[in-house]
Amino acid sequence: MKKQIVLMYILGLCPLVAAAETAYVTDILRLGLHRAEDTSDRPFDNLVSGTELEVLGRVPNFARVRTAAGQEGWVKSAYLVEEKPAQARIAETEAELERLRTDLTDAKAAQHTAEETASRLTQQMADSTSSSDAIQETLARLKQENEAYEEQLDAYRGALPLTWVAAALVVTLIAGFVAGWWWLDALIRRRHGGFRVY
Repeated sequence: MKKQIVLMYILGLCPLVAAAETAYVTDILRLGLHRAEDTSDRPFDNLVSGTELEVLGRVPNFARVRTAAGQEGWVKSAYLVEEKPAQARIAETEAELERLRTDLTDAKAAQHTAEETASRLTQQMADSTSSSDAIQETLARLKQENEAYEEQLDAYRGALPLTWVAAALVVTLIAGFVAGWWWLDALIRRRHGGFRVY
């Protein structure tokens, strides 16, 4: 008999120990949260539509719930629904829409900045390409001039400039004339006893 009483007592508590589920207060409603199981007492808190509740247990027509703030009490289960009410979904959707609009504005600003940077880099690349082209042209011209100078150097490598040759001949002739004159004078003076006889 005692076993049956204990078993009935345990079965009686089963609705209270049932797995926790999530429920919401339905649209356009203020639902009283009560301490009494039959909600006959005065509510100690009012729950607005869309309030998320954790259902701790159910008895016919009533449910034991816990709020997000941790308050526990009883409410009429007829006002609980499994899906979020439209008003709560709309508020969440509007908040998400506002966040997306902010993200879109930020993305447009980032895109504008990226386009400006790309334009600036393209211009810099074009400038450096044109500068590089000018440098390549100058380098090619200098190579051609260098090759021309090398060819001229090869052509004149065995030849002396005419002005140098003429100057050397004049200097040589003058030096030869002076040396010949001196030698002749020395020879005459030696033959004639130191006297110059011409």
